Amino acid sequence: MDIMLRNWNRNCKTCSIFRHSNVVGMKRILYAVIFALPIILGAQDIHFSQFYMSPLNLNPAMTGVMNCKMRFLANYRNQWAPILKTKAFNTYNLSCDQKIPVGRYDYFGFGGTFWGDRAGSIDFSTLQFKLSGAYSKRMAGSRTSAHYLVIGAEGGINQRSINFHNAVFGDQIEAEKGVTKPVSNEFTKYSIDPSFLFADVAVGLLWFSVLDKENNYYFGGSFSHLNEPLQNHYSPSNPNFTAAPLYSKLTVHGGGIFALNRKTAIVPGIVTFFQGPHFQVNGGTSFRFDMSKSRYDKQSFQAGLWTRISNKVSGVLSDAVILSTRFDYNKFGIGLSYDINVSSLRAASPANNSFEFSFIYNICGPEKRGIYCPNF
Repeated sequence: MDIMLRNWNRNCKTCSIFRHSNVVGMKRILYAVIFALPIILGAQDIHFSQFYMSPLNLNPAMTGVMNCKMRFLANYRNQWAPILKTKAFNTYNLSCDQKIPVGRYDYFGFGGTFWGDRAGSIDFSTLQFKLSGAYSKRMAGSRTSAHYLVIGAEGGINQRSINFHNAVFGDQIEAEKGVTKPVSNEFTKYSIDPSFLFADVAVGLLWFSVLDKENNYYFGGSFSHLNEPLQNHYSPSNPNFTAAPLYSKLTVHGGGIFALNRKTAIVPGIVTFFQGPHFQVNGGTSFRFDMSKSRYDKQSFQAGLWTRISNKVSGVLSDAVILSTRFDYNKFGIGLSYDINVSSLRAASPANNSFEFSFIYNICGPEKRGIYCPNF
């Protein structure tokens, strides 16, 4: 299962749900776990299957790395809808960035991102606003072929909240009958923490090489949650809370565009997240087909196959196979993807799949320098 299901707080009493697994049944446990999931989360970072269409969430060093002057992006992800219906997990993101030429070859990039995530029946909600900046330095090359090193940083404010009135705790579950008992004593203990505000900091590096107008590659990394902020009102004098720091996260990623012929190219990509005791890998490739009818008409269609794996208590878990498409028309781009669950949870919920939508709009203008950045 994805990173949301794996980053849970083992000190929480809700974890007693798992002790009934031999009598309640796989599907009932699945409902209970997802229902109570936000309580048992020790840390949660959003992720998109179309990570390549959410560059500012991937690495602050990707701010301003584009072929145009300004870029607007929007992402939406819906998960667990077949089980939770209107209470499905919903993640949305809005971002904007701009590049500004510096000297003859270099660039500054500035950007802002707002994203939100609402999880499950107890409305575990995360909101974040962050600002990012980057500097792209040409290391070698010419007007049409060059190598750049980019350094970036970002700072943001997070707010997390939860609705404990809909919470289900382990001592409310009765074997073979499910949730039958009245409100748990745990409710009064934890419901005094409805929301929490904390700051967040990240840095990143990126290297990209432009071979020509049709071929380029990049690789980079970022280090998020440098300050490991607390996510609750923990203090040594408060016995109701266990300290819940947000683990620092290392992101390593790479990709590129490589032309096979005049009309066809492959667009591979991979990203790996390391956060606390957890890791997740998302990788694959798309094939891009150029449908442009003239040099002034830029149209292309992509179709790809991706996969996501992560670790579990022991070993590695294959989580999902991802089908993706993308259509670009001049300044606009639209991406669609569908996650097909291949983990052991498939036995309980064959329809447990996720849908994702991405949109990009570029504001371009005459570019006298001739350098073509990686396309996202």
